[in-house]
This record gives sequence, C-alpha cells and structure tokens, in this order.
Amino acid sequence: MTEDIYVLGIETSCDETAASVVKNGKEIISNVVASQIESHKRFGGVVPEIASRHHVEQITLVIEEALTQAGMAPNELDAVAVTEGPGLVGALLVGVNAAKAFAFAHQLPLVGVHHIAGHIYANRLEQEMEFPLLALVISGGHTELVLMKEHGDFDVIGETRDDAAGEAYDKVARTLNLPYPGGPHIDRLAHESDGAIEFPRVWLEEGSYDFSFSGLKSSVLNYLHNAAQRGEEIPPEHIAAGFQNSVVEVVTAKAVRAAAQYKVRQVIAAGGVAANKGLRTSLTAAFDEKGIPFYIPPLALCTDNAAMIAAAGTVMFEKGIRGTMAMNGRPGMELASWT
Repeated sequence: MTEDIYVLGIETSCDETAASVVKNGKEIISNVVASQIESHKRFGGVVPEIASRHHVEQITLVIEEALTQAGMAPNELDAVAVTEGPGLVGALLVGVNAAKAFAFAHQLPLVGVHHIAGHIYANRLEQEMEFPLLALVISGGHTELVLMKEHGDFDVIGETRDDAAGEAYDKVARTLNLPYPGGPHIDRLAHESDGAIEFPRVWLEEGSYDFSFSGLKSSVLNYLHNAAQRGEEIPPEHIAAGFQNSVVEVVTAKAVRAAAQYKVRQVIAAGGVAANKGLRTSLTAAFDEKGIPFYIPPLALCTDNAAMIAAAGTVMFEKGIRGTMAMNGRPGMELASWT
C-alpha cells in the first residue's frame, strides 16, 4: 500500500500570503490566505514594496496557521513546495526564503513551483486530470493556452502578445473609476447592463492561438476620451458589457478551436480571471455544445492560493524533482515541462 504524501505549499508571488497542506496532491487539509487587497486599494493596484513588507509580517503566522488547521507537526510532512516564479521579485523572495528556512530546519525536501503550473493544478484538487488536456490560463499577468499530454508536460500553444486579459480589465476599470481590483466590478456591471458598446475583436493572423488585448483596451480608452470631449455621458455598464463581450468572445472561440484541433479529452480553466462569471458562462456553454468535458475550479481556487502550489509540488516531488538551498525568486521564470 502506497503511503500518503503531505506537502506544505507556500505562495507569495503577488499580494496574497498563503500556506496550505495538501494530501496526495488532491485533498486540501488546510488552506490559509492573508489578502492585502485593502492595503493596495487606495493606490489602484499592487505596490511591490508594500506587498513585500506585508509578506514579511504575515508569512510565519500563515504557515503556523496552516499547520494548526491541518493538525500536523512539521515532521509529519513529506516536502515543502513554494512559488519560485514568476511574480514580484521582492514578494517571491519572502516565500522562497521562508520555505528554505522551514525545509532546512525540519530536514524536508524543497520543491520550486512555477506559479502558472500551480494554477493549472488547482483543478486536480477538484477532479483528476485526463490527458491530453487543454488548460486555459487567464489571470492578471497571463493569458495562455497550454496543451498537456501527461503530468508536467506543458506545451504553450498560445499566449498574450501584450496586455494579459486581467491587466486589461484592471486598466479599463481604472478608467471607469471603479475600485481595485477592477475585474469583478467590470463583470458585475456587464451583467447589470441593458446595452453594450461594440468594441473590436482582435483575432490576429489566421490560425493563431495567441491573444492581444492592448488594442481593445486602447479602443475603450479612446471611446471614453472622445465621448468626454463631446460632453456625452456614456453609461459605464455599457462600456463594461462591450469590453467584456469582446474578451469573452475571443477567448472562448480560440479555446474551443484549440480543443477540437488537438482532440483533447478535457479542458480546464485556471487563474484569477477564470472567476469571471461572463467567461465561465460562455466557456461552459460552448464546451457543452461541443461535448467536451470542461472544468473550472471554485472561485477560491481560481485566485492565488497555496493549495495549488502544493498540488503541483506533489507531482514534482513524486517525479523526483528537488530544489536546493541556492533557490532564488525568479520573476521572469518560464513555464517548462518537468523532466
């Protein structure tokens, strides 16, 4: 009988200080997240220096709370998994150094996890992954389509060429004077709207699975600027609905086309923008129509958390991948397959 594997996950890539204990890469035993949204709200976005300071203040408490909720002592763990990158370098360093110190003190193996791999493996906390599969990663810093033929095999077939979807959401929200984070407010306004401004869809060259949202963002900003010059009042919900319609249509169409071309058995969504109701509804309907199984994590597992890092880290641990005490935060870390 195979023994259970318990992994402590640590995540500090941006503005969430998180720690979690996960069993066998699939079962959450504890999941603690200390959010910094209130601290960054008045600045309209994440301030890296403030984020780092909050991580320093919270990291030890969050790890202790995760162990307490799990009812486990450090010597009952099998490994420590931590977000190695990408992310804000100061924020990453806090988590990496905390993980190295914890692993060294308790003589535990250390595993460095790519943040996006974590988002993808958040799905395994809900249901088993079936290969080949297509992962749609859509967050503040990333919009990617990733083909996976087995665990740890990442083939990025499409990515953003400029602004990620979440970044575009936040910039448009800021222009509409909506609170930070702007994405949920755009989503809410879009659902309340009785009309929508027509904005362009950016498809890029034929057959491409890449994304571009910079032009859409500029189109929205120019529309608002021109309306202001004419003294026109444009209902913000009409702007929100039009912008969201454009993003959702392009993302859904490319995901559906990729899933069909690569004959995947499963499509999964990952990342903070996957919490968007408009996108979830569109993707669910499109894949239902095509008869392709589509899964999306609950909202708490779409946003940054440490359970997803522990889930990905467990598979890396099982594959024999180990980090060293020379591990550092890697803000520009590329998503690479685990060999």
